[in-house]
Amino acid sequence: MGELTLYPWQQQHWHRLRSYIQQNRIPQALLFSGPAGQGRRHLAEYYARALLCHAPQDEGTPCGACAACKLFDGGTHPDFIAIEPDEPGKAIGIDKVRQLIVKLALKPQYQAYRVAIFQPADALNTASANAFLKCLEEPGERTCLLLISEQPARLPATIRSRCQKIVCEIPEREVALRWLRSSGVQEQAELLLDLAGGAPLLAQRYAETGIASLRQEYFRAWLQVAEGKTDWLAVAERWHKQEQIELNVVLAWMAGWLADIVKCAFRADSAHFANPDLKNSLQGVAERLELRGVYRFYDRVLTAKAQLATQLNQQLMLEQLLIDWSQLNAHGHYGGSSSSTRYPVAIDQG
Repeated sequence: MGELTLYPWQQQHWHRLRSYIQQNRIPQALLFSGPAGQGRRHLAEYYARALLCHAPQDEGTPCGACAACKLFDGGTHPDFIAIEPDEPGKAIGIDKVRQLIVKLALKPQYQAYRVAIFQPADALNTASANAFLKCLEEPGERTCLLLISEQPARLPATIRSRCQKIVCEIPEREVALRWLRSSGVQEQAELLLDLAGGAPLLAQRYAETGIASLRQEYFRAWLQVAEGKTDWLAVAERWHKQEQIELNVVLAWMAGWLADIVKCAFRADSAHFANPDLKNSLQGVAERLELRGVYRFYDRVLTAKAQLATQLNQQLMLEQLLIDWSQLNAHGHYGGSSSSTRYPVAIDQG
């Protein structure tokens, strides 16, 4: 389930977590925040293992050999509870929190701690968040609650204020690249790390799934829509139906391409580009577009990306974005307003 090694960039956080154990001052709740793809869950689970281990090493690290560690590895430790949505993108319902409250009312089965992990913690809806607040206000015996969130601001302030904070930053580029190459990613390591926003675990996953070639395929389709060489409706349908990559990643790519178009217009150095390998193609687009239209469309893409977490009709959203992109290229400008809601990104799927 977990591993007995931490990633190189997590040592500083581990020193802090280890000090909690050594001083026997275990926080009731810890909030692990920061961008995805750098191992927040891994760090939280390593800490959980250390709390549950029957024979921790001198520095507080889990032994990996005791009964508790073996149960943890098998995903059957009775004092480790994982709270997650039933499906990605769904909320953590109140029933899961109520079941947790019942379990926390009982003593841990072993003499160590009991640990509950919430991921993503910001998936708690209003009802479940209010119920969870009771756990924080009336903690059970030897209980530690670990919350993992990429968007901690979405958690109620009443919950955030009751948690110690572990802010996991993206590691330094050289550290991430060294780890990525040592893990077997040699080809396009720098490009993959750029595509992953500097997150090494995400870059590794991109290497395994051939994301670089997929990105090229999406970029070609995007350019063909701009040039009127393909049907935007067919592209929207294809992007919506594919399962190889999440739509938020596609929209992040689109936002990056637009940002680089602006940089092209200002003759920025390639070192400042999010997509330096696409600069020549993006330069050609920049030369025919009016910048104010690009800015407005860029805002539209960011708005659509933010609304992916809501109950929207994603295919309609994609269709309208590609219509706008086609029109922007046809006329050289985009007449939409960043505050407009003229396309139906919030239409309920049900």
